Amino acid sequence: MPVRFERSWSDPELELYRDTVVRFIEEELAPGDEEARKRGHVGHAVWRKAGELGLLCADIPDEYGGGGGDFRHEAVVYEEMLRRSLTGMNTSVHAIVAHYILNHGTEAQKRKYLPRMARGELVGAIAMTEPGTGSDLQAIRARAVRTELGYRIDGSKTFISNGFLAGLVLVVCKTDPAQRAKGTSILIVEAAEAKGYSVSRVLPKMGLKAQDTSELFFDGVEVPAENLLGGEEGKGFYQLMGDLPYERLIIGVMALAAMEGAYESTLQYVRERQVFGKPLIEQQNTRFKLAEVATQIMAGRAFVDQCVEKLLVGKLDTATASMAKLWASETQGRVVDECLQLFGGYGYMDEYPISRMYADARVQRIYGGTSEIMKEVIARAL
Repeated sequence: MPVRFERSWSDPELELYRDTVVRFIEEELAPGDEEARKRGHVGHAVWRKAGELGLLCADIPDEYGGGGGDFRHEAVVYEEMLRRSLTGMNTSVHAIVAHYILNHGTEAQKRKYLPRMARGELVGAIAMTEPGTGSDLQAIRARAVRTELGYRIDGSKTFISNGFLAGLVLVVCKTDPAQRAKGTSILIVEAAEAKGYSVSRVLPKMGLKAQDTSELFFDGVEVPAENLLGGEEGKGFYQLMGDLPYERLIIGVMALAAMEGAYESTLQYVRERQVFGKPLIEQQNTRFKLAEVATQIMAGRAFVDQCVEKLLVGKLDTATASMAKLWASETQGRVVDECLQLFGGYGYMDEYPISRMYADARVQRIYGGTSEIMKEVIARAL
């Protein structure tokens, strides 16, 4: 009986939803992936199509235009994309932005922005990282000064996922530079209405070639006072920390799905590839390597599924989510490397998905908090 990586949190209704997700990916996303990789983004049309099918903001309440589901519905989307090495459409950042608004926004902000995000009319991005700051968010220099009409934002951000296509940007900035964490606020910027807002070209990257990552510039961008997330200054750092379990579990889910995809494609390849007159899978080294990979995926599935179940009932803490992110992203790098080795020279060719999976895997240990930061978070909880 073949090894099966079954999810403890799934059910028949969710698997029907998975069928819809797979059809969208195979009919709308996959055919355009090669062109998206060349230009560095998937374009707005596919986002609107996903919105029409109810695949965006699936875990946002229906009263705000969302799907009314839970984290599992979002996880299905991430899994099916990552298993196919289709990383151009960053629905995870979009979901994270929606959750900042849901969990910390005013009622007016929720009703104004969430339905448009669910329809794919506004692609969401969050502008945290600045040149020279990295993971040290308390050291950001982007400034928002109070004016008669609201706030004036000045500064720049870099490595912003969804930055090129973003219609809504949550900007992490200083409203009181004399304070560190307590002087941080988050402001909502609508790209189409923001004079002084500009976006760089799509930044060239090692991997995630179809996913738009850009620098953002704020040169005296004026936003009304009602665009302060939650309506109270100095809450930005608290808001950022509050959603960490959700964000880090997403990366864990994606890492595990990528491992499963790498394993499945490698298994198929070694069954077909002939070496010394017989299939590559008949070599003991091949079988042993894949046995190790399958075992690591099975162990990871048990842990990540447990984290999903905890998140669903509000019991996933930051340290455990950090463990999931750390273990899964580090293991993803090792697993994909082992799988690529079994492809030989073909694994190094970009036309094979395993090559893309290898390049895409590297950033998982960096964004969302580096592995070193994860270890520090975990260590503090010991």
